[in-house]
Amino acid sequence: MTAPIPEGRDGARTAAPVRPRWRAQAPVLAVVAAGGAAGACARYAAALWWPTRTGGFPWTTFCVNVAGCAVIGAFMVLVTEVWTAHRLARPFFATGVLGGFTTFSTYAVDGRQLFAADQARTALAYLAATPLAALTAVWAAAWATRRLLKGAPTGTGGTDPRGAEPS
Repeated sequence: MTAPIPEGRDGARTAAPVRPRWRAQAPVLAVVAAGGAAGACARYAAALWWPTRTGGFPWTTFCVNVAGCAVIGAFMVLVTEVWTAHRLARPFFATGVLGGFTTFSTYAVDGRQLFAADQARTALAYLAATPLAALTAVWAAAWATRRLLKGAPTGTGGTDPRGAEPS
């Protein structure tokens, strides 16, 4: 991606000062790391609060992944269609917090452990249900958020930042 080159006083194009790439990305990296730490702590707390029985359906991981996907569906509607978000809001919350909270690596490990415990039917059900439920949650949350905002009175989030009525 290239930045536009501004015109000088005499109409000639002058190059903008070049900022080292790592300096531009450092704040993004920092907020993703901070958000990831917060999300991972929340997921760990959920696992402590609701431990999975050995050989049983991993409800905690399933619910964490589905809930995280629902939140990202609503969040993305809000930050792309309703609010003008700070440039670090999406990396912090979507990539960091929700990326640390949801755990598709644990989903794969849970499936493997179910197979190892001779729970093939449970493993197959889990491996099929998780992505189906997660994608459905994203879609349903995005749809519901748009629907709620469409019916919201003017001035309470029912209009976009430019003042246009939602379609």
